[in-house]
Amino acid sequence: ESSPRLPAPKDVMVYSYNFRSSLRWSPVKVDRGLVLYTVHFKTGAFNQWDEMNCTHIAQTECSFPLSLKERRWTFFFRVRAELGQVTSDWVETDPFVAERNTTIGPPKVNSVIESSDSLLISITPPFGSEAGEFLQYHVSYWENTTSTIKKEIKMSSTLFEIGNLKELTLYCFRVQVELITHSDLQLLGLQSVPKCHRTTIS
Repeated sequence: ESSPRLPAPKDVMVYSYNFRSSLRWSPVKVDRGLVLYTVHFKTGAFNQWDEMNCTHIAQTECSFPLSLKERRWTFFFRVRAELGQVTSDWVETDPFVAERNTTIGPPKVNSVIESSDSLLISITPPFGSEAGEFLQYHVSYWENTTSTIKKEIKMSSTLFEIGNLKELTLYCFRVQVELITHSDLQLLGLQSVPKCHRTTIS
């Protein structure tokens, strides 16, 4: 006789934002009893499943511990449902490499100083870069008129100037981060919400 099985968790995937990552899945519904979940991981280099900090948990999310913070390593994850002695099949994820698969959020705009022909902008990156990585900022800006001609500049400094502007004119800009790694991997982040500032009179 085949032993009874629980349904396996569905929608199992890694969510990763600014290198903060977790495994999430949809809850397994049963008529009675509390379904618990166990998560394992393994690396691409070592084919052995290990326990994470999520064994017999009731939540449908498991945050990655600090030991899995290596951005360049390949990780695999699996999760199963458990109810007493009855378990589901394991559900495995696709390989996850943080420096390829994380979503990079927009930088924070700290301040904008207006002058007659420029905007001086200070930003904070969404995360700290590690050895062998650097961050580049893509800034697009435009005059807030009917014309939608956008200009782009790239820089690696968190304090930069948009120059050659007209006086007493409203300009809008948005910034996004590009992560460039030692292996020339490039990952472009989400754009910030547009901010608009008017230049002063000379």
